[in-house]
Amino acid sequence: MVAAPRVGVLALQGDVREHDRALLAAGAVSSHVRRPEHLDDLDGLVLPGGESTTISRLLEVFELLDPLRKLVADGLPVYGSCAGMILLAREVLDGRPDQQGVGGLDVVVRRNAFGRQVDSFEADLDFAEVGSVHAVFIRAPWVESVGEGVQVLATVPGGGPAAGRVVAVRQGSVLATSFHPELTGDHRVHGRFVDLVKETLA
Repeated sequence: MVAAPRVGVLALQGDVREHDRALLAAGAVSSHVRRPEHLDDLDGLVLPGGESTTISRLLEVFELLDPLRKLVADGLPVYGSCAGMILLAREVLDGRPDQQGVGGLDVVVRRNAFGRQVDSFEADLDFAEVGSVHAVFIRAPWVESVGEGVQVLATVPGGGPAAGRVVAVRQGSVLATSFHPELTGDHRVHGRFVDLVKETLA
């Protein structure tokens, strides 16, 4: 029997426990990452939602920024939700001038694109590779533009001002969503990520 992949969850700030539960349901074993040594022997990594500028500062404080950049550049599968998407982006609009990212996705994202906390909302999305998902957006970013090699997986439906905005992307084994699938009890997005991890181990 093949061992369950070991996926780290960055545990400096954000909804860590919810990702733990989703990964377990998707067939992975999770461990918390707070120090550089916690990155050893991981098969994949989740960058959770939270406050992207705070997480960025904490990555520097805990000396995780450079090790994470190297692992991502070397091909470690990574999934980022909400703030995690911002950390993975090549460029961030409306971020702090000193905000640092991990990289890995050739995308430009706009921080807090949908508005403030009071503008949080839910929507049903057609998510390529997964199917219809119920998405929870909380002070979420959206993707302004994608580079070559980036696959758009989901956009905002309907006829509102945000209709058509890109909210889920994949580039190789790097997956990102503007929304929080870990909050809904539907573990298929995490399942797709775990599949990507397993593909790199095959």
